Amino acid sequence: MDPKEILNFCFEKGILMDKDTFNMFKDTNDVNSVKFILEKVKEATHQKIITREVITGNRESLNKVLQSLPKEKQKRFEKLKISLGMSIEISKEDTDTRENGIDILPDSEKREFSITNAERNNFQVNNTEGNNPKVKILSRFPFSRKKLEMSDFNNFFRSRFSGLKMILENNPRLENLISIDKIFGINQKFSIIGMVYDKRTTKNKNIIFEVEDLTGKIKVVVTQKNKEQFKMAENVALDSVMGFSGSGNKEILFANEVVFPDAGLLEKKKAPVEESVVFISDIHVGSKNFKEENFLNFIDYLNGKIGDTDESEKIKYLFVVGDLVAGVGVYPNQEKELFIKDIEAQYTKFAEYISKIRNDITIVIIPGNHDCVRLMEPQPLLDEKYAWTLYNLKNVLFTSNPSIVNIGSTEKFPGFNILMYHGFSYPYYAHNIPSLIEEKAGQFPDKVMKYLLKNRHLAPTHTSVQHSPSEQDHLIINPIPDIFVSGHVHKNTASYHNNILVLSTSCWEDLMPYQEKMGFESDYCKVPLFNLKTGKLKILDFE
Repeated sequence: MDPKEILNFCFEKGILMDKDTFNMFKDTNDVNSVKFILEKVKEATHQKIITREVITGNRESLNKVLQSLPKEKQKRFEKLKISLGMSIEISKEDTDTRENGIDILPDSEKREFSITNAERNNFQVNNTEGNNPKVKILSRFPFSRKKLEMSDFNNFFRSRFSGLKMILENNPRLENLISIDKIFGINQKFSIIGMVYDKRTTKNKNIIFEVEDLTGKIKVVVTQKNKEQFKMAENVALDSVMGFSGSGNKEILFANEVVFPDAGLLEKKKAPVEESVVFISDIHVGSKNFKEENFLNFIDYLNGKIGDTDESEKIKYLFVVGDLVAGVGVYPNQEKELFIKDIEAQYTKFAEYISKIRNDITIVIIPGNHDCVRLMEPQPLLDEKYAWTLYNLKNVLFTSNPSIVNIGSTEKFPGFNILMYHGFSYPYYAHNIPSLIEEKAGQFPDKVMKYLLKNRHLAPTHTSVQHSPSEQDHLIINPIPDIFVSGHVHKNTASYHNNILVLSTSCWEDLMPYQEKMGFESDYCKVPLFNLKTGKLKILDFE
């Protein structure tokens, strides 16, 4: 059988067939019959992804398809029927059929086949829990190949405004809340919620905003007389959705309250079962400066070969927060700094490492800016065309950047919601928000993360990242997480914001000349370990 002809047929018909299924058909030279069978299986099962599980779960339907072939052709598929546990008696007709859908588990190799990100998102929904029923992906954005238009950006900002407005509406500090087009009279006391369109400092050193909602625009002035609120106003980012309260008219509001949406929890959770979770990012496999020995020590620790075995046995979750590999062409002249110069080979090497981790640890992976996905955020799942070796691992789950993943839930315990975001927007805020500049937040990324929690958005200023507009703004922080974890800036920090644990992870690559030129000061091989039952945080050091 000519494999290229079958692959071209699958591509034309929108069928994905895994290697295991392909091998079941390879013993026949009847290409046309294989095409006929695949098309009929797709029609009968309504599945685009044809796996052994799909076929074995629909033996009766397949048997009828085979019986519809001429008798001389039916004999060519006897080996297939044997491998599927079907009756060898070709002429036997089975009236009982199964037409219900079945769950699909991606447990076979897919290197030869491509799948669109949209199909992969649907495919992954059936595998969100992997081998651990206490892992649930709560939020993951739907990927779309739709051509972008100006209306998409309008709808995107409208959805952001509406989502954050709902949060701010419940704030008791915003009294007499009104939409901008309903403002009337002179020197009236009122509050508004709006998106910051413009921000500037007047000659008198006061701050003036231009703020808009869905009904109109208004100028908002915050004077230096109110030092606390002026300080708040200094740190307001463009495009953020804020609340303002004060007095004025339909032209201008003199604000005495500047209100951020903010995020917080009433209390810290503690799980009834003693389990632990660890977090890593920025491994950068493929770089000449990748700290392989340190990373292998970390894996040995997870497997109970070194260190505190009682501690490592409790670890049931590993979160990988982007930049699994060094990538190719990420920055100028990067190829000079690569040990592995092929991105597919980089993922193969990374898969080789994490395949050594014991199977009862569920590994959750999101991409970063060095990975094989677009830079526009939200970023989709890792592209299986390049990272196919990772998709073979049964204890690995893939989700988008950002995502919220729930772990450790039981019948009586809701589990921990973990917000994963790689952190590409952080340098912008560290270098543009006055309080963050003053606090040297470039070296303390948890300060940036707390600022973004206050904004309830991962990148409120449109130019801080490349945005991909959609009907919903998937960078809004909702629901409020128990743990917020990021990478990207290669600094290990940990603190709390309103009972939310805020974690930034270190890297596994020595400083490169380009990174040094950009002002990076990295931490290396530090791994936050969090015990879900005791609430204790420990930093493991593999440097």
